[in-house]
Amino acid sequence: MMPFSRRLLAGLCIAVLMNTGVGVIAHAQQRGHGDESDEDKAQDKAKKDDEWGDRTLSLKKQHAEGPCPYVKVLYDAARFHEFKDGKETSGAAQWTGEINGVNSDCAYKGGEPIQVGMDIGFSVGRGPEADGQTKVYHYWVAVTERDKTVLAKQDFELPVTFAAGEQRRDVNTRIDGIIIPRKDATVSGSNFEVLVGFDVTPEMAEFNREGKHFRFVSADEQKK
Repeated sequence: MMPFSRRLLAGLCIAVLMNTGVGVIAHAQQRGHGDESDEDKAQDKAKKDDEWGDRTLSLKKQHAEGPCPYVKVLYDAARFHEFKDGKETSGAAQWTGEINGVNSDCAYKGGEPIQVGMDIGFSVGRGPEADGQTKVYHYWVAVTERDKTVLAKQDFELPVTFAAGEQRRDVNTRIDGIIIPRKDATVSGSNFEVLVGFDVTPEMAEFNREGKHFRFVSADEQKK
């Protein structure tokens, strides 16, 4: 799998009483956010940097005194498909994507915040109707109180450039710096859930809910 490292530079600091993006998760992270000016984006980034700072994890050198948060791929947003003119056929395929899985680790002790890091595996594809060789996939990571409120959500970009004639590529990306504060030492990681998914349209979410699946095979798979 091709490595693609990513640090969550601003961190993902979750305040216990935060409540952002509840409707977004409920609607499988539908695309179409309002436009922001460059000034607004710059101010937002500066605020995040000031509040959260840059945190570096060394989870493999630390230990968790309790269970880690549950990490899941949201089913409705696990796959990404774009077809020309909405025709769901292989000949009309433009871009595809699939989250193959997530491996995570965590560390915390006493009443300290929970630190979470994860590796996300993607399989992405370029169809015959794709425009160009490069596609920027959009995905998100959200933290929730388990089965309850969405506490915070962070959006990410995954730019992929396909070689000439290449239909599919496997990509692995690492995210570090997810920090989840706790009220006290009695609140363990099992009280939280970390969700991952593509930024999808309502049509894509319905496509996924119906169990439809479409992806290109790699050159190695074609040889088998």
